[in-house]
Parts: sequence; structure tokens; C-alpha cells
Amino acid sequence: MSGPAPYLLAFGDSLTAGYGLAPEQAFPKQLQTLLAKRRPGVVVDNAGVSGDTTTSARARLLRVLSRLTQRPDLVILELGANDLLRGVDPARTRDNLDWMMGEFERAGIPVLLAGMLAPPFLGDWASRFNAVYPELAKRHGAALYPFFLEGVIGDRSLVLADGIHPNARAIGIVANRMLPHVEAALDRTARRAA
Repeated sequence: MSGPAPYLLAFGDSLTAGYGLAPEQAFPKQLQTLLAKRRPGVVVDNAGVSGDTTTSARARLLRVLSRLTQRPDLVILELGANDLLRGVDPARTRDNLDWMMGEFERAGIPVLLAGMLAPPFLGDWASRFNAVYPELAKRHGAALYPFFLEGVIGDRSLVLADGIHPNARAIGIVANRMLPHVEAALDRTARRAA
């Protein structure tokens, strides 16, 4: 792959930050290691904060953007799990994510939106929550990875002792499953820039 090495920003909650994991086990570092095999020198910056809801992430986004020393080639936006756990109105989750995606657009940064899914037993609330991610991806012309925890949810061997957060092996599975989506989004960005 020729040209400058890609620079990515992973902006999210504990699933991005790597709650309970060593820094090299967190999602950004595991994804960076996978990407580096085909894109030497790639950097995936970890801008995850454990406990973040879409509201608290929205409150810190402009500060994060103002501190960047270069414009990312792609941002992986992973938020909503804490909104789900706290029963936040899906309309608020949608508004916050919509605003953040708009800010990334204004900054000229393409987005890969990593979705979250609510369990079906939550009925209408789950339907409204689950519709947020595909709707916003379509609205903003963003890439969509429908469910960040695809392939690991429900497997007790893939969570930490708290029974909630994914362990390093689970994050490795997530990074491997997301890798082709990330590469496709980077390729699309490169074609647009050419």
C-alpha cells in the first residue's frame, strides 16, 4: 500500500477504551496490529472513556477534536452501550450521535459507525434503539458495522469477571470481524481523495 500511513481515531466508551485490559489488549491497539500487516505505520488512537454515554461523549468531542495534531483518515464511532444499560430514550441517543457525526463531517473526517443492539425482550424500546444506527449511517453516508459485539455477546468465556465487559480474546474477535469493514472504509476514503 503506497502513500502515507493511515491515522484512525477510535472514539467511544469502555468497549473502545479497554476497560479492565492492558493498553495493548484494547480494541484500538488490536485493530492497529491487524491493520499494520497491510498498512505499515498505521496508527489507531484510543479516544475511549469508560462509562461514556452518548451525552457525555458529545460533551467532550470538540475538546478531543481540538487536540488532534492531524486529521484522521477515519473515525470509528462506538457509543450507545451505556445509553442502553441506563434506559436512555433512543431519541436522545439518536440526537447525540447525529450531532457527533455532523461534527466529524464538518471536520472532514469520514465515520465508521459501530452499532449496538438492544435485546428483543425490550420490545418497542429495542426496536426504536436498534433503528438509530442504520438510520444515521444512511443519513450521513457513513459506513456501518451493525453490532460492535457481534460474535462475542452471550459467550461467558469472553467476558471479564464483572460479567459485562469483553476480555482481550473477545476484543480480538471484534477487531478481526471489523477489520474488513475498516479497510473498506479506508479504501473508500482514499478513492474520494484521489
